Parts: sequence; structure tokens; C-alpha cells
Amino acid sequence: MKQLRLTTFALLAAAALPLAMPAQANASAQGSFSRSLKVGAGDVDLSVKTGSGNITVRAGSGDTVEVHARIHANSSWSGLSAEEKVRRIEANPPIEQTGNSIRIGRIEDRDLRQNVSIAYEITTPARTHLASETGSGDQHVDGMQAGIRAQTGSGNLTLSNITGEVRGESGSGDIELTNANGRMYIATGSGNLRTSNVAGSFVGSSGSGDIRLDQTGAGDVKVETGSGNVVARGVNGPLSVATGSGDVEISGQQKGDWTLSAGSGNVRVHLSGEPSFDLDAHTSSGEIDVNFPVTIQGSFRKNELRGKVRNGGSLVRVRTGSGDIEFQ
Repeated sequence: MKQLRLTTFALLAAAALPLAMPAQANASAQGSFSRSLKVGAGDVDLSVKTGSGNITVRAGSGDTVEVHARIHANSSWSGLSAEEKVRRIEANPPIEQTGNSIRIGRIEDRDLRQNVSIAYEITTPARTHLASETGSGDQHVDGMQAGIRAQTGSGNLTLSNITGEVRGESGSGDIELTNANGRMYIATGSGNLRTSNVAGSFVGSSGSGDIRLDQTGAGDVKVETGSGNVVARGVNGPLSVATGSGDVEISGQQKGDWTLSAGSGNVRVHLSGEPSFDLDAHTSSGEIDVNFPVTIQGSFRKNELRGKVRNGGSLVRVRTGSGDIEFQ
């Protein structure tokens, strides 16, 4: 009887061991590090990369790049513990500097970077060329005056007060761009894209989100979304807009050729002043309403209109599958 009880106890103890192992394997630890990096005169080249943490970069004064990082680590089934990972990263932060060129976030040791997330808060001189990348975190960038390239796999991008070329990309997050001047290339897989007070050429795309553009300076505009709405205001230059199933609303000054396309939505155009342009508009099943003097070319149909508004000029071409077309 004693032997049976001992055997039963041994079996229960053995069965409990696997239950304890995951708790140990999934143990976590936190830590941090900070560094001040002196830079010389001229622009700074800054590269920041992290697997799943957030990145915040702001413009500061002086000749110093300030780096503050928060570490979160989980233990692996084999290899380093969470505490050991944090200890090693704190002792030897992933920061490399050669003059005004700084690289942050590169960890070559595979065991060390596994199940590790590092969030960065960085202050750098405004004249910084920034390249930042995170796998699944958000990014906030403010005040850069030498151009940026920001990428995230599934997080949001918030970019503000940027001068120079802007490239922002998210796999599935929203992108917001405010107070920018330069060439802009913005893309998201399924999020929304919102801009305000931007001047210069603009290219924006979303797989299925809405796009809103508020332009305050001249520049070519090209925007495309798979199934969202497009609103572009203050347009002052050539324009190309396409959406698969959303509505299109445009306002501004008609300069250069405009091409507006909606698979099944309405297209509304509000033009300031006394515009003069060539018009080519067609809708498969909607109606066309133009509140400008038009000299019709060819035959007039309910769903098709070709002609000259006032004296004509650059071409405005509008197509929609099942929506209405309206010019005011």
C-alpha cells in the first residue's frame, strides 16, 4: 500500500513539472539605458531600428544626441534568461557612432535579441537625416529638417514639422502627417492617411483606408486607395486620384491635368476663381452636373460630357462606375 502511494505521488510530481517549466520560460524582465552622444557641425545621419518597440524622435538644440531606451525581455525555452538579456543590453547598448553617423538598435547576437523589445526616445539636432524602422510599434517624429524615412510593420506613424523628403510606410497602421514641406511619399496597407498643412509634391496610397489631404503649397498630387474615400483640399497643381469604391471630393485651383477615378463612388469638385479647362466626364449609371459655362463638344448625354469650360485649357478627366459627378 505504501509503495502504491509513493508511486502515485511520484507520478503527480512528474506531471507537475511541465506545468512549472512554461512559467520559468516565459519569465520577463525590464530595464533601461541612456546615452549622450556628441556630434560635430553639419548634418547628422541617424538610423534607429527595433523589433517591436515604439520609436520617438524629436528635434533638439545643441550638438548632442540624447538616447533613452526601455527594455522588455522574455526568457526563451533555451538560452539566456530575461534578466541576463537585460543585464547584457544595459552593459553594452546597441549604439554605434562614427563621427556624425549614428546607428541604434543593431543586435547581432541572435539569442540576445530573441524575445526582446526596446522602445526608444531620442532627441537629436534638427538637421538630422533620419531612417527609423520598427516591426510592430508606433513611431512619432517631430521637427526633422533634413528628411526622414520611417517604417513600421503594423503600428501608426505620426510625423510633424518635417522639411525635406518624407517617406512613411506602415503595413496596417494609420499615418498622420502635419506641417511638412518637401517631397512626400506615404503608404499604408490598410490604415487611414491624414495630412494637414503640407506643401510640395505628394504621393499617397492605402490598400483600404481613407485618404485626406490638406495642401497649402503648390505641388503635384497622386493618391490611390482600394476602397476608401479621398478628400483633397487646397490642391494647387497636377492631380491624380483613384479609389476602388469610395467617394472623391476635391477642392482647390485647377492647374495642370487632373485625372479623377472612382469605381463606384461619387466625384465632387469645388474650384475657386474662374477656372478654364477641358472637361471629359463619364459615369456608367450616375448623373453629371457642371455649374460652369461649358461649350459642349460632340453629342450630349446624361452620363457623358466632353467640352470646354470657358476658354478651355488643361484636361480634367473624370470617371466613375455608378456614382454622380458634380462640378461647382
